[in-house]
Amino acid sequence: MEPLAKPGLFTGPGDGIEDPAALLPAYLDWFRDTLRRKCDGLPPKVLRAPVAPLRWSPLGLVQHLGWVERRWMRWGFAAEDVPPYPPGGERAEWHVPSELPVAEVWTRFEREVAVGRAQSAGVALHTPARTGGRFPKDEKPPVLGRILFHLFQEYARHIGHLDVARELIDGQTGE
Repeated sequence: MEPLAKPGLFTGPGDGIEDPAALLPAYLDWFRDTLRRKCDGLPPKVLRAPVAPLRWSPLGLVQHLGWVERRWMRWGFAAEDVPPYPPGGERAEWHVPSELPVAEVWTRFEREVAVGRAQSAGVALHTPARTGGRFPKDEKPPVLGRILFHLFQEYARHIGHLDVARELIDGQTGE
């Protein structure tokens, strides 16, 4: 992985990456690492506690992003026959059951990320998604680049939300 940019320049993957086909996955990995960094140092009880007034927990956000990865890469791009939502639907993916260990939530997230990375590694951005999963067989599916850009915006938006949550929790801000 490329080192982070020098202070004062772009944040994210190193300045040496110019090819969009390499830059997009590098930024996705940077966002995934940022998710981990923003949760680092929070004890399990705090990770699990809904942040007022947001009504979701940092660990719930991690779990949600694991399901987002699954929906867009496995069920979407690869058309795998996997459940796209947990039992209880989209709202349930934000709630982490008390009996589910924190480490297991991270393991599940990392598993979805690893599968998505493997499915897109070496694949051209203009490659269409398979049909039959998220995308009906009678419609033109989006290309990989469009799906990865969607994941990019999901992470960008939610990392911003996590910034707010972390500031409310303990005043931590920044990258």
